[in-house]
Amino acid sequence: MTALLPTIDSPADLRRLPRTDLPRLADELRHCVLDNVSKTGGHLSSNLGTVELTVALHYVFNTPEDRIVWDVGHQTYPHKILTGRRDRMPTLRQFGGLSGFPRRDESAYDTFGTAHSSTSISAALGMAVAARQKGEARHAIAVIGDGAMTAGMAFEALNNAGVEDCKLLVILNDNDMSISPPVGALNRYLAQLMSGRFYSAAKAGAKTVLKNAPPLFELAKRLEEHAKGMVVPATLFEKFGFNYIGPIDGHDLESLIPTLENIKHLDGPQFLHVVTKKGRGYDKAEADPVAYHGPGKFDPQVGLVPVATSAKTTFTQVFGQWLCDMADKDTRLVGITPAMREGSGMVAFHQRFPQRYYDVGIAEQHAVTFAAGMACEGLKPVVAIYSTFLQRGYDQLIHDVALQNLPVVFALDRAGLVGADGATHAGVYDIAFIRCIPNMSLACPADERECRQLLSTAYAQNHPVVVRYPRGAGVGALPGCDLDTLPFGKAEVRRQGEKLAILVFGTLLAPALQVAEKLNATVVNMRWVKPLDTELLAQIAQTHERLVTVEEGCIMGGAGSAVAEALQALQFTRPVLHLGLPDEFIEHGDAAQLLALQGLDAAGMAQSIRQRWPD
Repeated sequence: MTALLPTIDSPADLRRLPRTDLPRLADELRHCVLDNVSKTGGHLSSNLGTVELTVALHYVFNTPEDRIVWDVGHQTYPHKILTGRRDRMPTLRQFGGLSGFPRRDESAYDTFGTAHSSTSISAALGMAVAARQKGEARHAIAVIGDGAMTAGMAFEALNNAGVEDCKLLVILNDNDMSISPPVGALNRYLAQLMSGRFYSAAKAGAKTVLKNAPPLFELAKRLEEHAKGMVVPATLFEKFGFNYIGPIDGHDLESLIPTLENIKHLDGPQFLHVVTKKGRGYDKAEADPVAYHGPGKFDPQVGLVPVATSAKTTFTQVFGQWLCDMADKDTRLVGITPAMREGSGMVAFHQRFPQRYYDVGIAEQHAVTFAAGMACEGLKPVVAIYSTFLQRGYDQLIHDVALQNLPVVFALDRAGLVGADGATHAGVYDIAFIRCIPNMSLACPADERECRQLLSTAYAQNHPVVVRYPRGAGVGALPGCDLDTLPFGKAEVRRQGEKLAILVFGTLLAPALQVAEKLNATVVNMRWVKPLDTELLAQIAQTHERLVTVEEGCIMGGAGSAVAEALQALQFTRPVLHLGLPDEFIEHGDAAQLLALQGLDAAGMAQSIRQRWPD
């Protein structure tokens, strides 16, 4: 048969197909996602799970006139393929290529940028209310999944949406529950039955009758668990003012399309609960959706293969080992993550200290204040969080931790540019937004060994301290196994030169040392942005004519700004060149390539210095 997908350049083409062709199209779309992600890397499990839902939404609704907001945005590859970007999928997440998330400047079908989570209901509600206010009869649809319903913002939006009379549809893509074939066939018909008095009576009777038949009793327990999933959400979301429908099988087009067509004609806010399976259609991803959540390049026939262990330990691994070692030493230590156990290197800690490990879900605000509460009671919380995600807990960082001067350690992963995930995930603002908060301290380790030492130093303090470190490995400095600390707030001279001094904050120390060899410059490993080592800074200013500051963060308000402020306070007048990231969002691409484009590799630093001081 002739392939269908090559004939689909827009949802308008999709809507011209007979419904009987849609399952075949979905199969081709799933293969297209798998083929492309295996060649570029990217998010896989979640996208394989949204194929039928994507087809059904674009088939039923008049997109882009009807707005779809995807949340989390990494489940939109099928959406990109059906909306005219199929030929560009080989450029996914590469410099100058397609983003791995929805972007308004990439397509009219990407109605809202959603690279973080739990914003879709708020955004879609805003769109629906705007349509009502403008007298437009379009729909706004929020597709929320991958745990995004765990965040408080989603429920704030639900609370607001329930009192608005507008064309809003919220679709909960429940992809943590897999539907076995028997339940999948029955769940369309059992929701109302299971919520009645018959269900309650039958449940009690079945427990008595079936106890002597263990296999049947186990089956009854499983059916009860699924039935609860049908009843409890209905009660919850209807209390918010929604008309609740479901749950239905999110891979069954014969359920999805008629249901969506009926919903189109209903008034007021609607809530559709669909159940999908991550990795659907690719058995290896179905079996291990976590491993296939964001794989690199791989052969789909073979699947993921163990990668030879690198000689270099990543900063994330350094943190994970340090956390376990410190927990062995101090029983007060507790580890907290907002749904990033694997990404933050906490798997081993979870396995070894399950009673001291807390995954609070996608709820960064709660994670910060939860840690503050623990610190109030004498525990020593360590919050492992990506730099870009701490932005979501900024109010709590100020009011609940810093204002009360509580001893919480923040292990800030993914500081600086992160590569393929792009601007939404880059950790480039933490230096600027942390150093202005009273009581907060901020350390920037230059290598893996120093990262471990500064984590220990931070843990030894009796006030909040942040240790920021990048994704991946550094220069390969072995971190060791001790828990030694470094002097608090003190920098060190790594190379002694003349006239020119380069002050480095973090892992750009290695290229700065290369530059210094060519220019005979002094290099200072600053280590701390706050407190700044003003004593050493004064000595450097006295003995050098020119200063350069280097950081993998925004220049505005960053570490270089801290140096300039300190020099002014010390009444030193010296020309200072600030090297860092400009006042613009840095797009996705290879991390090393992006650093070079911003002049933060050795060649770029040398060029910037020579341009500033040609003599």
